[in-house]
Amino acid sequence: MRSIKKREALDGIVYGLMIFSSVLVGAALIGIVVYIFFQTAGSFKLSFVFGPLNSSLVPMIVSTLWTVIVSLAIALPIGIMTAIYLHEYAVKSNVSRLLGIAIDTLAGIPSIIYGLFGLLFFCRLFNLGQSIIAGGLTLSIMILPVIIRTTEEALKTVPDSFREGSLSLGATRFQTIIHAVLPPAMPGVLTAAILAAGRVVGESAPVLLTVGIARNLPRTIFEPGRTLTIHLYYLTKEALSEDDFAHAFTAAAVLIILVLLINTAVKIVGAGLGSTGENQD
Repeated sequence: MRSIKKREALDGIVYGLMIFSSVLVGAALIGIVVYIFFQTAGSFKLSFVFGPLNSSLVPMIVSTLWTVIVSLAIALPIGIMTAIYLHEYAVKSNVSRLLGIAIDTLAGIPSIIYGLFGLLFFCRLFNLGQSIIAGGLTLSIMILPVIIRTTEEALKTVPDSFREGSLSLGATRFQTIIHAVLPPAMPGVLTAAILAAGRVVGESAPVLLTVGIARNLPRTIFEPGRTLTIHLYYLTKEALSEDDFAHAFTAAAVLIILVLLINTAVKIVGAGLGSTGENQD
């Protein structure tokens, strides 16, 4: 009887710690967002965001969007296909073990190393210079481990009965993956895309070395630019007056809003793809 009460007490303590941890995580996010917007509210000016190109955030917003789009366009197909190969074709093989070591090693490399590699390999060896495409190629390599591992975990959540039922009806393995495995795994794939997009938006060292710090409005992916993260760094580094800090907090608020919009857009696109896959079934 005492042991039962002890287990119940222990369960209650652990449950309370889990609730506390969840509240703490939510409070941290809300606290950061509220603080940034509170600091921005008193000094926000629309001209800071949508004014003349030489003094507004429009070039930085466009550079950030270009960088995210290019990085995801390159990394998502490669990462998803690699995850499918590792989980559906090369399960527990020597190839999967070697690839797993390579993926984990890529995940542990500091971002400045990716920046140096991109500067030497893409900017100089391929003669791309500091440009959106050079930064996108560099960042796509950096976010591959996140996409691959998150997609793998999503594929693991799909019951084997889905695969067995599809194969028993005469479908090929590729058809089974496309129609029976990927649709239920789509939420995990979306999570991979959102995590990758968030890392691209928040990176500074690789972007600084490959995309550059030019405040011009990039009209193609072969031009340099300055992302919001780099712009925010320079604003806080060179801030001397309250007006400078107002610009910095405005850029931070726009960055948060941009991340929310990107996450929402990815979820909407993924929901559309998921519903299309279900309709095809």
